[in-house]
Amino acid sequence: MTSPFQPDAPASEGGEVTVARRIRRDVAERLTRATRAHEAVAGSPMPADERAAATRRLITEALDAYATAEMNAGRPPLRPDVESRVGRAVADMLLGAGGLQPLLADERVEEVNANGCDQVFVRYTDGHRAQVGPIADSDAEMVELIRRLAADAGRAESGGEGAEERRWDRAAPVLNLQLADGSRLHAIMSVTRRPALSIRRHGYVKVTLADLEQLGTVNLVLRELLAAAVRARLNVLIAGRTGAGKTTLLRALASAIPPHERLVTIEDTYELALDADKAIHPDVVPLQSREANVEGEGVIDMSMLFRSGLRMSPDRVIVGEIRGHEVIPMLNAMSQGNDGSLGTIHASSSAGTFNKLVLYAAQAPQRLDPATTNLLVAEAVHLVVHLGFTDHGSGRVLTSVREVVGADGLAVSSNEIFRPARDGRAVPGAPPSVGLLSALTKGGFDPELIDEARTAPGEGWR
Repeated sequence: MTSPFQPDAPASEGGEVTVARRIRRDVAERLTRATRAHEAVAGSPMPADERAAATRRLITEALDAYATAEMNAGRPPLRPDVESRVGRAVADMLLGAGGLQPLLADERVEEVNANGCDQVFVRYTDGHRAQVGPIADSDAEMVELIRRLAADAGRAESGGEGAEERRWDRAAPVLNLQLADGSRLHAIMSVTRRPALSIRRHGYVKVTLADLEQLGTVNLVLRELLAAAVRARLNVLIAGRTGAGKTTLLRALASAIPPHERLVTIEDTYELALDADKAIHPDVVPLQSREANVEGEGVIDMSMLFRSGLRMSPDRVIVGEIRGHEVIPMLNAMSQGNDGSLGTIHASSSAGTFNKLVLYAAQAPQRLDPATTNLLVAEAVHLVVHLGFTDHGSGRVLTSVREVVGADGLAVSSNEIFRPARDGRAVPGAPPSVGLLSALTKGGFDPELIDEARTAPGEGWR
């Protein structure tokens, strides 16, 4: 093989990064030629596994060629450990998530936010934040990286065939997708000075209420109450700010759903992954909204998905996040027999959830007035659960459980049966209504647990 490397550029001048860039450039060019040749002969794109194998082979050949060029120039080749790191870096660039790969591989990283290629900030699982190195050499390279991730996500969702179009350009500057590890990526360009991205990772894809008790998010009485609420088919909304753990709690609640039930999940980006564990949830239909194509057609919003999902004979409908006018078909479904439904919503408190529902309903095409919306909420929602952080901000905790008891004109009547204590943790508040207590008891809850929590040290928190 003729070496693409010239002997007038020793590796020591630019270090490993320079070598990795040169290897990547050479491999990318040769891979492009190989994939085009395959498509010309086969009439179809090169399969993903074949492309990955070809990429790794080309990386090995390029490293061998570089070593030969260095020795011919009278310089020592890369040390084995350095060559191994360069090979991994090039593979990450071409097969993995490029400069994002080390961050995605670090289990301590919970969020990644990049304002351009070199202004990169991460939040770790212990709550502290730090600025880290660049994720790409330029903003243009960052854009290409994100576009490749979008293409990979589209192929993964369709099993490699008939991939959904994932545009990200000036005409479609906003991108939402799920990465292979389950992380959620949001990227934006054109309407910002520099391309920007945010990645949120979920460390607990398969999680139970018992797991959350071990983590300190809930205590024994809350664990038992929430599990009973799911078994009793109460409709539950989970509220909280961004990053409070709403999706994780929703997954934990779903783990209490009997395996024989048929679930339909509705999301704007696949995130819940309830269909990933067939032992716990063997019958799941995950639905994801879709943006318009290049002709401006084909949009499927969450409201449309909700109506479609109800025609699929679900035992329960689970909404990843309520963000707009899908609130009306959701509330209608909850009030017309689809009990046991779950959903999340952004709200600063359990009481504030009702205001968000009113605002979303007012913005929907039906333009519901507040009084009508409140009547619908009172008929549909049984419990609102709020998640927050402890007073020192180090941990996510359940802060409030609110029972919906009715509607009174411009207000929803509710009892905060668990209220936030001084440190933010939920402690017993107003007594539950007789109807709620009866439903929870049928779901296996022991009412004495609430009384025991009232008198226990820490009010139920060890």
